[in-house]
Amino acid sequence: MPGIHYTMAIIWLIMLCASLGLMLFTDPAAAVNSLISGAHGAVELSLNLLALYAFWLGFFSLIERLGLSRGLEKLLRPVISRLFPSCDTETRKYITMNFSANLLGLGNAATPMAISAINRMDTGSPRATTDMIMLTVISATSLQLLPTTVIGMRATAGSMNPSDFLFPSLVATVLSTAIGIIGVKICSKIFDRPRKKRRDAMADNPSDTLPLAAQPMRHKSRERKSKRRKAKGGAT
Repeated sequence: MPGIHYTMAIIWLIMLCASLGLMLFTDPAAAVNSLISGAHGAVELSLNLLALYAFWLGFFSLIERLGLSRGLEKLLRPVISRLFPSCDTETRKYITMNFSANLLGLGNAATPMAISAINRMDTGSPRATTDMIMLTVISATSLQLLPTTVIGMRATAGSMNPSDFLFPSLVATVLSTAIGIIGVKICSKIFDRPRKKRRDAMADNPSDTLPLAAQPMRHKSRERKSKRRKAKGGAT
């Protein structure tokens, strides 16, 4: 993960330097004005969204402290148990909170919960499990019933009706989430089949799991043991 963050930082730095260099070369006055207006707009947008995120993050924290997250987990248990069959109760609680935040359009608030759930799913294997991939896909497609973040951004930009896109957004997120889930299920069936066959073959023939160089040594050790037994039998 640190290597990925370092690489992304380098990429963003290169893009920033290239765009800024081109603007300074073509129109220096516009480059300075763009930097000032962009910084002003970023600060203004952050302050406008601060109240929205503070409210919803406090709401989710209150739900967790009151134990209502268990009720949400029970409500979504049939769906979560089918999508994440190998997760325990604590992991399902984080997944439930992640689902709830995504349904309300709080992508940034849902990210820490998804990270906590994936950390609990980690088995130490270098490969991601199917449950990890499923949670990543569902978080990326982000089924949203009430996209509060986008509504807040549209209201900040001066939209007369900031929530007029709710139906198209609902249709798009439902389709994207459904396609993502189906894709993960199909890929897990395709790629897990060779692994299951390999595990079954290893269970049937344990000697095949040894390296080729180690198998003759195993036979030699058996021969030595049989010779020792014969020698003991002749001595008696």
